[in-house]
Amino acid sequence: MAQEKITGHAKVETSNFLMIVLILIVVSFGGLVEIVPLFFQKSTTQPIEGLKPYTSLQVIGRDVYVREGCYNCHSQMIRPFRAEALRYGPYSIASEFVYDHPFQWGSKRTGPDLARVGGRYSDDWHRAHLNNPRDVVPESNMPAYPWLESTPANPDTIQAHMRGLRTLGAPYSDEEIAKAPEDVKGKTELDAVIAYLQVLGIHRK
Repeated sequence: MAQEKITGHAKVETSNFLMIVLILIVVSFGGLVEIVPLFFQKSTTQPIEGLKPYTSLQVIGRDVYVREGCYNCHSQMIRPFRAEALRYGPYSIASEFVYDHPFQWGSKRTGPDLARVGGRYSDDWHRAHLNNPRDVVPESNMPAYPWLESTPANPDTIQAHMRGLRTLGAPYSDEEIAKAPEDVKGKTELDAVIAYLQVLGIHRK
């Protein structure tokens, strides 16, 4: 019987290593084609009108937000669907989050989306909600964060953090960085989280 000739396609199908290498090449190329152009589009690299980098207190608040795992239940991305916009407001666009590193978009919604929470409730409401969510939302299953009110906002690392954000594009001045520790003096982590929440989504209504 004549020996069957092995084609190139058959070699790929019968070699796990070769198949993996080729898949990685195709996926990498496809990813680059999709991602690289975004770095050159103004809609994804230029801030929306009126957008400012987070203040020193808001930077600390965002760190606490991430540290406490708030992103595990709350997304900051409103999807471009009618039902989404009716419930949460205008859908999210990249230019709203150019100063976020990393951004807090996501798909998890055990709790409501927070992309447009800024200005929706008063500081006192947020304070009560974070100390004991059931006081303002009886059906809430969110845990309480009472320790935030008694924990001072840490001024020791804020300058280094703001310098790091400046290298990533946030337009902080030397003066803003220099006075950052003084700006958060006497503030608590609860104050910081509320300051952060109150600025989310306020530039696009």
